[in-house]
Amino acid sequence: MGNDYKRLMRSKTNRTFCGVCGGIGEYLNVDPTLIRLVWLLCSLVSCGTGLVVYIAAALIIPEDDGIVG
Repeated sequence: MGNDYKRLMRSKTNRTFCGVCGGIGEYLNVDPTLIRLVWLLCSLVSCGTGLVVYIAAALIIPEDDGIVG
């Protein structure tokens, strides 16, 4: 009877800058490269708002501590 839920965490292993896209990719079981491309597209379309959201996510989402469960 452990925790059967996943937590959104910034990735320590699959990161380019802060690990936000890697963490989202791990959480959704999607290739983080796809997440990065979608995030880049959204940032370009929204005139840079995606960059502000990325910085906020990097500050809000906790970093993976490596402890499972």
